[in-house]
Amino acid sequence: MPSPASLRTALPILIGASLMLSLSMGLRQSLGIFVPPVTRDLGLSIADMTLAVAIQNVAWGVVQPFTGALVARLGFRPIMLTGALTYILGLLLMFWANGFLMIMLGAGICIGIALACLASSISMAVASRAVSGAHRSLALGMVSAAGSLGAMVAAPIGQLLIQGFDWRIGILGFAVLAGGLLPAVWLAGKVDRLPIAPLAGNGLLGEGQNGGEIIRRALRHGPFLIMAGSYSVCGMQLVFLTTHLPSYLEICGMDPMLSAQALGLIGGFNMLGSLFYGWAGGRWNKRALLGKIYILRSLTLAAYFVLPATPASTLLFAAIIGFLWFGVVPLIAGAISDMFGLRWQPMLQGVAFLSHQLGSFIGAYGGGLVYDLLGSYNVAWKTGVTLGLIAGIAQLCSAWRRQDPPLAAAPA
Repeated sequence: MPSPASLRTALPILIGASLMLSLSMGLRQSLGIFVPPVTRDLGLSIADMTLAVAIQNVAWGVVQPFTGALVARLGFRPIMLTGALTYILGLLLMFWANGFLMIMLGAGICIGIALACLASSISMAVASRAVSGAHRSLALGMVSAAGSLGAMVAAPIGQLLIQGFDWRIGILGFAVLAGGLLPAVWLAGKVDRLPIAPLAGNGLLGEGQNGGEIIRRALRHGPFLIMAGSYSVCGMQLVFLTTHLPSYLEICGMDPMLSAQALGLIGGFNMLGSLFYGWAGGRWNKRALLGKIYILRSLTLAAYFVLPATPASTLLFAAIIGFLWFGVVPLIAGAISDMFGLRWQPMLQGVAFLSHQLGSFIGAYGGGLVYDLLGSYNVAWKTGVTLGLIAGIAQLCSAWRRQDPPLAAAPA
């Protein structure tokens, strides 16, 4: 157990990281509820709206390695504060939007940049640094679990505001919720005062190396490459769901509130999954657990889309997918810190996350494009299931092979 003194130091930081992750991801994951009303009101196609979400994911992924590198030089707080202000600006641009350009700037570029400063890679790096190695995996799971609360709150609030007023008031409500990022950043930023703990064991990368050399070494390391490649399929599957599930349910003639309930339920079971996989990552091979998540998630997707959609099947699907949703984050964060240490962890998570976001672009925009061309999501979900099974098997094979030797000795 951590000492009372270390707990007093770590607790505010972990609370801030949890709130920051909860708001940034919860609001972002709930943007799909705005696709039907925004496309009708502004005369946009599904592909137009989802292109903005796809641009968001690419901006997030491209910027993430740079924000991770800047954290190593400037500290967490200035990067996270920039992200909070940019997030609020992005939502306000959506509120003022009268066409595709403003939607793209707000939902796409601004929110994408903001997420690179706030969301999973940065918040997990904050949590990793706040605790000792013995408690790191569990702490990452706890922060991920608390971070799932945002979707439970944001999606129902947004849907109620859309139905009671209109989509612009819903976006304005999201902007008010995003104001909570500011105190969260202040608390999480206390991590800048803590020293970086030395990496125990056979770490791959010495602290004295520069960022470019560390990236080159990581890109020559087989398990890291497989983990990053599988992460792209993870992004494709999950962003396809958050972006297109509301439209799919509307096509099936479901109550619009069902999509908000499903997204909220994903957030709720996300908490349980994050706690479980954070705990499990401290006991079993993290990369093997990742492979099992990808396989189970793909089988669940296949079962849902093969069977007729009903309110009961949708909520059951949301619960299972939620349990398998965010558990990848503490596992990937923990695996990277195990392999490479803490100093450059945000940057290396950013490199892996760039792969995730390229998959997210395909999931968001590709899903919309397929629907506009074919009038159905069948090709999109079948592609996601197939690639998910391949990624899961590859991740398992990587985890079960003989352990690769370290690329460099840990610093003395």
